Amino acid sequence: MAELIIMPKLGFDMQEGQLINWLKKPGDVIAEGDVVAEIESDKATIEVEVFQTGTILELLVQVEDWVPVGAPIAVIGAPGEQYDLAALGVQSAAPKAATSAPAVASTPAEAAAPAAAAPAPVTSAEDNGYPGGVKASPLARKMAADMGVALGGMAGTGPGGRIVRKDIEAFKQQMGTAPAMPVAPASAAPVFKVPGAQPAASRTQAQPAAEDTVTPLTRMRSRIAERMIESKSTVPHFYVTVEIDMGPALDLRKQVNDRLEKDGVKVSVNDMIVKAVALALREFPNLNASFNGDSIIHRASINVGIAVALEGGLLNVVSKNADSASLAKMAVAHKEMVDRAREGKVKPEDLEGETFAVSNLGPYDVDSFVAIINPPASGILAVGSAKQVPVVNSQGHLDIGWRMKATVSADHRVTDGAEAARFTQRIKQILEDPFRLLI
Repeated sequence: MAELIIMPKLGFDMQEGQLINWLKKPGDVIAEGDVVAEIESDKATIEVEVFQTGTILELLVQVEDWVPVGAPIAVIGAPGEQYDLAALGVQSAAPKAATSAPAVASTPAEAAAPAAAAPAPVTSAEDNGYPGGVKASPLARKMAADMGVALGGMAGTGPGGRIVRKDIEAFKQQMGTAPAMPVAPASAAPVFKVPGAQPAASRTQAQPAAEDTVTPLTRMRSRIAERMIESKSTVPHFYVTVEIDMGPALDLRKQVNDRLEKDGVKVSVNDMIVKAVALALREFPNLNASFNGDSIIHRASINVGIAVALEGGLLNVVSKNADSASLAKMAVAHKEMVDRAREGKVKPEDLEGETFAVSNLGPYDVDSFVAIINPPASGILAVGSAKQVPVVNSQGHLDIGWRMKATVSADHRVTDGAEAARFTQRIKQILEDPFRLLI
C-alpha cells in the first residue's frame, strides 16, 4: 500500500525546511533507515531517513522548495502500484510541473512564521533568500569563513549551483598555486598652494567617511532572535549562582581518561557537568518540567540540551536519558552529535526532547554569565571557566584551588528561588564529590 514520506521536524521550534538534494529517484528500491534526501532548516542540514521499505513512486517536491513540517515530500509503495494522491491527503498539493513565485518576507519574524496547514510545498527560494545572496552548504560557509574568503565569486557544483565542500577545497588549491597579484600604486592627489598655508605633506589628508554595512539576517539568526525575544518576554527568569570546587572533578577526569585512552574515548568537563545536572534533576522534578498554561508537565525522561556554537549562531543537541547513561557512553554520543552539528549534518533525534540545558563558555576564559532559557524547558545552567585561584582551605590557610562559577536560569512559573537554590547546590555537591557520576 502506498505511503507518504513527510518533512521531518528538526528540533522543537522548526516550522519548515528546504529540500536541497534528492538522493533517490522514482523507481529506486529503499529499505528502512535509508537516506532519501537532504533538507536544511533555519539551523542545520539533516539527512531524511525513511521508516518504510518499498519503491519510490513519486517525488512531490523539487530541490530548493521550502516545505512545512509534516507535509508530504514523496510517495513510496510497491513497484508499479497505482495510488491516489487525494486519498493519501495531498489533494491540495500544487501541480508538480508548476513553478510558484518566491515568497518574500517583509520582516525576519514573517520569515520564521509557521507555515500554512496545507501540505503543499512552499515556494522555491531565490538567490537573495540565502545568507549573503549565495547558495552554499553550512559546512562550505564555515570553511570559507575559516579561510577568510568570500563565497560570492565561487562557482558551485552542488544541486542548483550550490557551493559545497569540494568547491571550497578546489578554491583553496587554486589559492595555493596562484601568483600574487601586483598592487597598483595609488594616484597622487593634486596639490594646490595657498599663501601662508603649511605644506601639504605636513597635513593629514582627509579620508573618505566610512559607510555602515548592512548584513541581512540569516534564517538561523532570524530564528534565534525570534526565540530569544519570545523567551525573555514570556518566561519570568530568575538566577542562582554558585562557585564550585572543581579540583576533585578534574582529578577524576584524568583518572577516567587514563583508563579509557586505549578505547579512544575522552571524557570532557562538559560531559561531567551534563551528568551532574541530570542526576540533580532526578531529585528536583520541577526543574525537569514545562509550563503549560493551566498546568505543569513533568517530563518522564531527563534529556539535557548542550549548546553548540556554529558559524553565525548556535543550536542545542540533546543528551537523552542523561541521568542513566554512563560517562563513557555520554562522551562518545556527545562528541558525535557536536561533530555532526558543526558539519551541518545533525539528525532529527539529535535535537529532540530537551527538558533542561547546559551552556558552557568555559573554553572562552569566561568568569560567569547568565543564559536565556530555551522554551519549553524550564531552566538552563550557564558555566564559566574552571580557574586556579587563591582560596582559604579548611584549616584557614591560604591555598590555590580550582574554582568554577555556574548560574542556573529558572522559570519562575514552575519553580521558586529556594528550590532552584537547592537544585544548584546539589549540582555543586555532585561535582565536588564526583564519584557519584560513576554510580
